[in-house]
Amino acid sequence: MNQEALLSADDLALLQLGRRLQADGYRFVTPTPLTHQRVNQRDEGQAVDCLRDVFGWSRSFEPGLLSADEERQWQEALILEACDGRLKSRVRWSSLDDLLFVHSGFPTEAADSVFFGPDTYRFAQLIHSHLQQSFAPIQRAVDIGCGAGVGAILIARARRQAQVLALDINPAALRLTTINAALAEVANVEVLASDVLQGVEGEFDLIVANPPYMADPAGRAYRHGGGTLGAGLSLRIVEQALNRLTPGGSLLLYTGVAMVDGRDPFIDTVVPRLDATRFDWTYRELDPDVFGEELLNVGYQRAERIAVVALTVTRTG
Repeated sequence: MNQEALLSADDLALLQLGRRLQADGYRFVTPTPLTHQRVNQRDEGQAVDCLRDVFGWSRSFEPGLLSADEERQWQEALILEACDGRLKSRVRWSSLDDLLFVHSGFPTEAADSVFFGPDTYRFAQLIHSHLQQSFAPIQRAVDIGCGAGVGAILIARARRQAQVLALDINPAALRLTTINAALAEVANVEVLASDVLQGVEGEFDLIVANPPYMADPAGRAYRHGGGTLGAGLSLRIVEQALNRLTPGGSLLLYTGVAMVDGRDPFIDTVVPRLDATRFDWTYRELDPDVFGEELLNVGYQRAERIAVVALTVTRTG
């Protein structure tokens, strides 16, 4: 599919910006929101003099840093906005290997923010490892809750013959995934609106997901996992994905779990659904302690830590 043909004039301007950044050798690794906040507070008052400050650190800057034509074009395309007499980018650009991805600017306070951060890098590594280790053919794959489209794009680049669906309920995510797919020059990604797998039919050789897993009082789509301690969406994905795998097909689920009283309530709920006659599975903690600051928030009183985990399920029968 020609992703570029689906883009509006504003989206084409964003794509052209991505190409310009690539040509300039732009690189930015996006940290956690807390690290981002602390670095910006530490460096407050320093001159903003490079594109990493503008499109990575999301710092406001004085008119004149960019050329007049760039400022005008990017303001007209709603990439830049006025901010107390200065300018600020609405989006960030992050690098992952040789790729660039556009996603929401910092801070990600809007309900439809499109997130990219350390979870994204770990999720990408999980996909890379699976594709390197598995020799099962992939004709049809899907990235559930695609966000910026990282999962779908990585699979599409590694398996050019596969049809890869990128699904999300967030129109902003679908828009940015389309732009990122065009920038990555992958023609085998189809971007669709869907609540988990309800909007698509058929089976898949590979299903990947990096869903939100926090209990977020603001209900932001990229962050709020629903259910008890944010596990609701991850459980829904497991429920819907197991019966949509082809024989030999796999589910890769990257998610977070609030550990309570030394137990893992997520895997305790999932295991009874993994019929040993139909599925092989592995489960491991990728990081035992993330987002520790969240333990002070409502709902986490009994949680000891939040771990990020990887569940891999392969259909055998």
